[in-house]
Order: sequence, then structure tokens, then C-alpha cells
Amino acid sequence: MTNGSIRLNKQAEVNGMSSNGSSSRLSRRSFLRWSQSAMAMFGAAPFIGSKAEAAVPTAPVGEDYYDKLGVTKIINAAGTYTTLTAACMPPQVIRAVERAALHPVYLHDLQVASGEYLAKKLRCEGALVTSGASGAITLATAACITSANGSKPGELPQNAGSLKNEVIVQKAHRYSYDHAMMLSGAVIREVVTLDDYKNAFNEKTVMTNFFNAAEEEDGPQAQIGREQWLEIAHQHNVPCHLDAAADMPPIENLWKYTQMGFDLVCFSGGKGIRGPQNAGLLLGKKHLTDLALRNTNPNGDAVGRGMKVAKEQIVGMVAAVDWLLEQSDEANEKEYNRRAKIISDAVKNIPSMQSSVVVPKIANHVPHLLLKFDPSVVGVTVPQVVERLRAQKPRVELNPNTGHKPNQGIPSDANTLVVGVWMLQPGEAEIVGRRLHAVLTQKA
Repeated sequence: MTNGSIRLNKQAEVNGMSSNGSSSRLSRRSFLRWSQSAMAMFGAAPFIGSKAEAAVPTAPVGEDYYDKLGVTKIINAAGTYTTLTAACMPPQVIRAVERAALHPVYLHDLQVASGEYLAKKLRCEGALVTSGASGAITLATAACITSANGSKPGELPQNAGSLKNEVIVQKAHRYSYDHAMMLSGAVIREVVTLDDYKNAFNEKTVMTNFFNAAEEEDGPQAQIGREQWLEIAHQHNVPCHLDAAADMPPIENLWKYTQMGFDLVCFSGGKGIRGPQNAGLLLGKKHLTDLALRNTNPNGDAVGRGMKVAKEQIVGMVAAVDWLLEQSDEANEKEYNRRAKIISDAVKNIPSMQSSVVVPKIANHVPHLLLKFDPSVVGVTVPQVVERLRAQKPRVELNPNTGHKPNQGIPSDANTLVVGVWMLQPGEAEIVGRRLHAVLTQKA
């Protein structure tokens, strides 16, 4: 199966069938066994749309609380964005989460055991399941402050001002997640040039932060490269944290950066790894991941106390890593290209339409479909297409780079639709193709 694609094995269609010389029939007990198996397999891909669009199966177990709460479902042709609730978990991850929910354990024991297991799987010294990549950044910062000062976790953030607490960041790498570092009481020391960087280290420096996806852009974004950044920090015996939140695939990234020498690396758990959305990974040197653990729940005086990861999220992340390591980047890319072709074929006869596929260099490193057209010829604009797709049920949500200038390695413009295909459920590529054709042929 590719990217968690869920297909009912033909053998399951005859599972439990009796052949006693007469016509086969399905006993009540066999039917229940079969239906439970099918429900588990289809659990990650809900039925959506009209009868004509019933190719995508529904989760038949439990009440549909989206419907009960009046929350509109979407077809995710965007990507693993937090605002769109990121990825859907594969069936084996869902089953692991469900089973974990049935039994209490000591949370600390689970954190330690899961960290040891993940570290072996991901070829690093230490690992910790966190509350998303942002939570991992906070805990990485707390660990580095605690390490540099030999202090107790309970001193952060209130006493950070009297401690070593500076984190060096390139100006081109400043972002909203600076706040995740500041939560631990860190002060950001901004640098631009290589000389700035070399001169920024002082007795208060505890960590450097490198935003991995920033190297995707040309020009000043790549002012100081990854390897040089790492080398200079280590010359000053300062640990380096790498934010690689959305940088899986390829799968090898999960050990590539720690093996390069980065002391700590964070990943989002609910994006390409396909774990729970509110989980993440902090990987790296064990003495630092151990300090990160001391700075998080269930420790009541820890800065990360509110960044709780429950037993379900921890088990879900472990199960997601197990699932992921069974996958193939090549097979997944082939499947994503197949979906892109289905959609591009559906609109290829639209006048002026040009289609292409692009794979961003670092973040969201998967095929994205670009559909470029001339609004004066087609009679509809990109914003109108977006609006019309959102007006339908379920909504179709395109990649946020649609209609904008090049960004995040995606060469879009005002007349380009960007379709992210990797989070589509089985059958949804066909739905997206039909919907796009319909709105592009509907005059304004």
C-alpha cells in the first residue's frame, strides 16, 4: 500500500464464507468478524460527497461528531497544514492509539521506554515524543539552558534573566516559532553575516537555532549554510538545534541531520510521519533529550508542563514511526504523481491550461501539481476558483501558495492553482479533478 492507501483485499470479500457444497453464505459471526476488519481498514478515510462521489469510504464506527457539531469536512488538496488538521493517521496507527486508550500506565515510564525505542529506530542517542514540533523547540531550548547553567528545570522561565539564556539565530531564519524558544526565557541574538555569527558567541550563549527550510530560498536566506553553521557552533562548544518540522519525506531525514552532528532536531509528528497531529519528535544527544524530558510533563514545576503528551499520542508516534519505516519514498512519489495526473487529465482541455509538477527542495518534499491558466481566456480567476471550491460540500482546500508569488520552493503566481496531492484520501483525486473542471468551465 502506498501512503496509507486503503484498499479492501479481495480475500476479505469472501472471508467467513462457508462452502459446504451449497451456495456460499455469510454467517452472522463471520460477518461480524469481516465487518470489524473492514471497519478498521477503512477507518482513516471517510465517505464524502454525493452518491456520484462515493468512492471514498466512511468510518462506520462511532458517532460522526463533525456532523453533530456542524463542522464542515474538507478534501485536503493543500498539504499537512496545522490549520487543516494536518495528516490523517494510517489504520495501524489508529488501532495502536485506540488500544493505548484502554489501559493506564506510568507516563514517565512510557516516555522513557518510547524514547529508547525511537532512538534505536531512528539511529540517534536520544529521543522524546513532544507536543508537536513547536513543543519540541521549547523543550530543546529549556534543555540547553538547563545544561549550560547546571540549573534545575523549575527555574525556567522566571529566573532565565539571571542565567545564560542567549540563542543565536540568522536574521533570515527568524520566524513565528521564535516564541517557542522565548517561552523558556531565551533571548534571541540575531546575526546576518558569517562574521556576525562568529562574533555573537559569548558567555551567555546556550544554543543556536537553524530553520532547515530557510535554505530552500535563494539569496540571503542561504547566508550561512547548515554545515558551516554547525561547525562554528561546535568550535564554541554550543549545541545546535535544527528545526526540520515539515522536512519528512525523505524518510532518511529522520536520521540524516543527527548524523550530520546536530545536537537536537525536531520534527512534526502529524505531518509526513502521519502520527497524531498534536505530537512531535525531539531527537539528538541523550543528555539533552533527558533534560528536555525533565522540563516537560508530568513534572509540575517544568516549563513544559502544559505541553502534555498523553499515552495515546506517545504510542501513536511510536506506531507511526514503525509504519513509516515500512514505506518507500519511491513508491509514495509514484502514487503522488499518479494522483497529480488524474487531476491534470481532468482539466487538460481547458483553454490555455498548462500543468506541471514540482517537488520543493526541503519542506513538503513531495510532488505538487501546478495548474496555470489565462483568466481572460477561461473566464474565471484564481480567487474565484478557490471560492467556488470552498463553497461546495465537502470543501476542496487547495495549497495556500495558490495565486501567490513563489514561496517554500513552489513557483506559483497570480494565475496558478497549486494542488497538494499527498494528503488526498483514496478516490479524492478524481473528485478534485471533477470539481476543478466544473468550476473552471463555469463562467463568472
